[in-house]
Amino acid sequence: MTEDAVQIIARGPRAVAEAAAAAIDADPLLEGATYSILEEDEDRDVWRIDAFPTSSDEAEGIERRLAEHPALTVTTEVLADADWLAMALSGLPPVRAGRFFIYGAHDRGLAPAHTVNLRIEAGAAFGTGHHGTTVGCLLAYDALLKARRFGRVLDVGAGTGVLAIAAAKTGTPVAVGTDIDRPSVRISRENAKLNKAAARFVHASGLGHRLVRDHAPYDLVFANILAAPLVMLAQDIKGALRPGGRAILSGLLRSQARRVLAAYRSRGFILERRLNRDAWATLVLRRP
Repeated sequence: MTEDAVQIIARGPRAVAEAAAAAIDADPLLEGATYSILEEDEDRDVWRIDAFPTSSDEAEGIERRLAEHPALTVTTEVLADADWLAMALSGLPPVRAGRFFIYGAHDRGLAPAHTVNLRIEAGAAFGTGHHGTTVGCLLAYDALLKARRFGRVLDVGAGTGVLAIAAAKTGTPVAVGTDIDRPSVRISRENAKLNKAAARFVHASGLGHRLVRDHAPYDLVFANILAAPLVMLAQDIKGALRPGGRAILSGLLRSQARRVLAAYRSRGFILERRLNRDAWATLVLRRP
């Protein structure tokens, strides 16, 4: 860990910010780095990257990648000695994504009566429901639910578990989630208990865990991760899906969608829908 928790902030035009974010994603030494990218000022075309490194090496790597784009204005701020993550989450409003309403403990009294209400506590895991990729996955799933239900759902890179929990809360009897980060697995299990959802989570890299194999093939696979691992896992995700099954892929910038889509089309997948939210893309694919 860094001696002081820091936040790295970069501002610049959208094309430059997206290129810098793609460079962070492509750097193998920054795999798993936590950052967000969003539009700060539409009229002036100002986009903002907020990165939260967890080590000095990671901070130096992010700063190095951002420095490759001179059009960005980069600053680094030392965060106060406080539970800044909890403070930040306490200020986040609830999120509505189709039939789903995602909220934290501070908004538990605001849940509507006629939505699928998901209480998600992030802790140190990714996926409060506020990020464009998570919202995109939920909106894509909501649209699919209008036509059918899914008996077996796999969530690769589950984070807080929100997607697998959403599946379990909408009638999926088998909902399995995986993550390479042990704290995320613990948090996702805690969230499943909070929501009384029959979703199971395991610590795993890839799709080789016994629990994942035992319940294959799946009707639906979520993979809200990064562009590089999405490409790497294309064949494994195909193998985990039954013919006719769907894959909802996100965690990728709009500029990375073509690369990811090419990897899946080469394996026979058909693009059914693409959703864009902020700088992020969500792909809905069908295995024929």
